[in-house]
Order: sequence, then C-alpha cells, then structure tokens
Amino acid sequence: MKMYMGLTRRNLLVYFKDKQSIVFSLLTSMIVFALYMLFLKSTFVSAIDDVVSGVPLLKEKIDAADLEMLSSIILLAGIVGSAMITVPYNCLQIVVNDKENNVDRDILATPVKRWQIVLSYFSASGLSAIIMNGIILTTGLVILSINGDLHMGASDLALVYTVVALGCLSSTALFMMIVPFFKTSSACGAFFGILSAVSGFVIGAYIPISQFSDRVQTVCNIFPASHITILLRSALLNGVLKNIDNSIGGVDNGGFVSAIKEIFTVRASMFGRTLEAGEMSIYIIIVFAVSLITMMVLYSKRYKK
Repeated sequence: MKMYMGLTRRNLLVYFKDKQSIVFSLLTSMIVFALYMLFLKSTFVSAIDDVVSGVPLLKEKIDAADLEMLSSIILLAGIVGSAMITVPYNCLQIVVNDKENNVDRDILATPVKRWQIVLSYFSASGLSAIIMNGIILTTGLVILSINGDLHMGASDLALVYTVVALGCLSSTALFMMIVPFFKTSSACGAFFGILSAVSGFVIGAYIPISQFSDRVQTVCNIFPASHITILLRSALLNGVLKNIDNSIGGVDNGGFVSAIKEIFTVRASMFGRTLEAGEMSIYIIIVFAVSLITMMVLYSKRYKK
C-alpha cells in the first residue's frame, strides 16, 4: 500500500503543481458561466415566467426572489454538471503525458504492482476532480447565498456534495478507458475541445433534455453524466421548490412545482421509461463498476507489453 499511496501522492503533486492545468480545469466552467449570464439566463427565466403567467394567481403568491433563485440554481447545476465531465478528463491527462514522456516505463521498472499503478492514476485524478469541482460548487453556492436564500439545510448540502463526488469518480472511471488510446498530449487536448463543446448539450446544461425527442433523450441519458446532473439539479432545487410550494398554499395542487420538474428534467427518460432517483443511482453505480473492471483489464494488457 505504501507504493500505491506514494504513486497517488506523486500524481496529485504533478497535477496541482501545473498551474496551467488547474486554470484550464476551471476555464470551461468560467466560460459556461459567462455564457449563461450573458445569453442563457433570460431563456430559463422566460420559461419559468411562462409557467407562472398561465395561472395569474400564482404571480401574487410566489416571491419574485424565489423565481430568480430558481433560475440561478438551474444554471449552477448546469455549470457544475459540465465541470464534472471536463475536469476529471483534464485531470487524467497525466496518463497521456507519462506515456508520451516514457515516465510510465520508469514506473514499470519498479517493483510496484500493476494494479497499484492503475488505481493510483484513478485515485489521484478522482480526488483532484472532487477538489476542483468542490471549489466550483462552493463558489457558486456562496455567490447565490449572498444574493438570496437557497433554502438548503445541512442534509441538502451533504447530498449535493455526495452527488458531485460520485459524479467525479464516475467520469474519471469512464475516461480512464478512453485516455489510453491517445498517444500524444496534443491529441488528448483536441478531444478535450470536442468534449467541452458537446458535454453541455448532452447533460441538458444549455437546453433542458425534456425539450428533445424521446430518442434524443434516450441517447443523452445513456451517459451517466446526464443522470448525475439530474440528481444534482434535483438536490439543489429541492429546498426552493418546497418553499415556493408552501407559498402557493396548495392553490394549484402542486401544479407549478410539477411543471418546473417536468420542464427542467429532474428524472431521466430512457427508451420511453421514466427513471426515479433510486433507479438513476443504481444505473450510475453499475456503469461505474463496469468502467472500473474494464479499466483494470485495459491497463493490465497495456502494461504487459
């Protein structure tokens, strides 16, 4: 275990000593946040206003500050959801760099076991991703709390951070099956550009997945990152939606909250079937387990060469 811990520590130090890597890990989230504030926030607010305007009585009962917080939380969920894809991938570029610089050959020359090498890459990248995404999430929550009431208790916060940790580990395991196929860091970086552009659409960060056709929704929700983002969005929205529902006082029989959940997707839809939170969690864990097993097989074959 000392060798495993030593390699993990080495991989962590390599990542966090590279200031540019850290900046690029956060860059996508910064860009997405800027795009949201400049162009997309009005789209979300407009969608919520359309729901409210359908029942005039709701305008009198729902606090405008809660509606503003509702849209802001949805935007934050999209930002963190995208970061849970791009940051873990960026953390794993150390695997490609070691291969390109023949550092992996030096590691293989040591008596360390092969499975320890694999797990050290996974552990270091997963932990780095959790730390970076934790910073992004905490920053977002602090900014939102300054501007209004999040209506989140300690249990809600614990659930949110747990979901983020699970999402980072899941993405890391999945990408560990991809990065071995890149021979150079430039090729790895090129794929990162594609990933950054596509990820926001797949998880519904730019446009709610509910607005797509059933087939497109199925394709998007095949990726565990979509389920993670849905769980994160649901956990973040839980408190403010409860507060809004209490403000309405049952006048709409829960219609407003149900409409918001339907529009902004708090449940995944696959093959015409809607999955509950428990089913989504099981799906994520299954994909995570399969990714870990596949990862071990791929790397064991690679290191035998």
